[in-house]
Amino acid sequence: MNDYLKRITNYFLIGVLAFIPIVVILQIVLFMRDIISSTFQLVYGYWDNYLITISIFILSFYLFVYVGYRLSIVGRSWIIALIDNVINRIPLLNSIYRVIKKVVNLFSGHEKKEPREVVFTEYPKDDVWVPAYVTNKVDDMYILFIPTSPNPTSGFTVIVHESKIIKSKMNIEEATSFIISVGVDFNHIDNLQILKPK
Repeated sequence: MNDYLKRITNYFLIGVLAFIPIVVILQIVLFMRDIISSTFQLVYGYWDNYLITISIFILSFYLFVYVGYRLSIVGRSWIIALIDNVINRIPLLNSIYRVIKKVVNLFSGHEKKEPREVVFTEYPKDDVWVPAYVTNKVDDMYILFIPTSPNPTSGFTVIVHESKIIKSKMNIEEATSFIISVGVDFNHIDNLQILKPK
């Protein structure tokens, strides 16, 4: 009877774990739906006219597509440049905006000055290797962002010498997937050979 209960509990937990990715995706979809719904109600409540509300949403959609197209093809958009110009004149906000923009550009691939790179570094102690995003480089010193699992948006920023890193063949997307999956999604066996202690 005791073994039977253990098997049932085990099957139950496996079933729950199988549904976790589906629940996460549903939460994201519901979150986006709530944002769109509340924005729609806000716009409609202001004009009380479905035609105006739908027109605003169509124009907004076109604006985002146009800006995305300009950034992808040309590398800049006059709309974003205008907003940048206004925000850059506001003290304190301009610093926050500039930093957030650099971080977003780094992960979205619009930062053209330096290639996006993933490396391994020893953290928090020797012989413990973690993947890190290269955010900047000054001479032979690397500035790294070390993300934490399973949330890659939190982590630590460190400065290390070039001798303390090992180049990785992973790109940003693969490293992020590795971190979110807590190591389950990792296909770069060649990197593990390099990291093995000698």
